[in-house]
Parts: sequence; C-alpha cells; structure tokens
Amino acid sequence: MSKLAKMLSIGEVSHRSGVAQTALRFYEDRGLISSTRTSGNQRRYERGVLRRLAFIRAAQRVGLSLEQVGSALAELPSDHAPTKADWNRLSQQWRDELDTRIDGLQRLRDRLTGCIGCGCLSLRSCSLQNQDDQLAEQGPGAPRLRPRSEGGL
Repeated sequence: MSKLAKMLSIGEVSHRSGVAQTALRFYEDRGLISSTRTSGNQRRYERGVLRRLAFIRAAQRVGLSLEQVGSALAELPSDHAPTKADWNRLSQQWRDELDTRIDGLQRLRDRLTGCIGCGCLSLRSCSLQNQDDQLAEQGPGAPRLRPRSEGGL
C-alpha cells in the first residue's frame, strides 16, 4: 500500500475532526496545516493533521488569534503532530497574555455591576461609556453644541 493510500481525504479529516472542509482549506491557505495532492489534484492529509487541528481549535477556544496559532505551529516541524509537551511549552508563552485579558474582563465586570446597580448609564458619570471624559468639568450634556453664551466652547 502506498503512502498516499494511507493518507486521509479532506472529507475524512472533516468528519473525524469536526472541522468544515472550507475551514480546512482556509487553514491550509494560512499555512496552519498542509496536504499532498493526488494525481487527480485531490487533497490528502497525514493522520497527524488531526492533532494539529485539535491544537488549533483548543488555542482558538482560549482566545488566541490564528496568527498566534500559526506562530506557535511554525515552531514545530511541519510533519510533527503537536504533543502534550509542545502544548505545555507553547501555552506557557500565552499565559501572561491570557492573565492580562482575564484582569481586563474582571475590571469590566466590576464596572458593569456598578452601572447595573444605578441603572443610569449616564454619559456624564458612566465609567464604561465615558472613561476619562475631559469635558465633564463643563457639566452634563454636549458642551460643544451649546451656544457660547451658555458656557460652551
């Protein structure tokens, strides 16, 4: 049996991985996965592509961009299916970024709770909608639209 005969078709990869064929072609165009072509120009994938796809999906679930995933996969040989050790090493690189995102989301949640408590969503005082408002000292409303006689700019 030839090496090509042992490889998976795009349909088989899609079925086994749960990734749509269009996404497989997209990932291939981005260099995240690779295939070999048959004499009839059909894609054939090494079985290791299934682990690469699982790696891509897991990385996306934690909020990484395809560019970040691509950079990580570029550190591995193209014929290398990512191992648990690879994931551990690469995920450590993403930890600081994820911690920063978590911190930002917690701060957003805390501010949101304050707004829900008062219910005003006032542009004058809302820290979500009007952070660092430099015109707040001129009072509520739209000071730039008021006539100059009312204290506008």
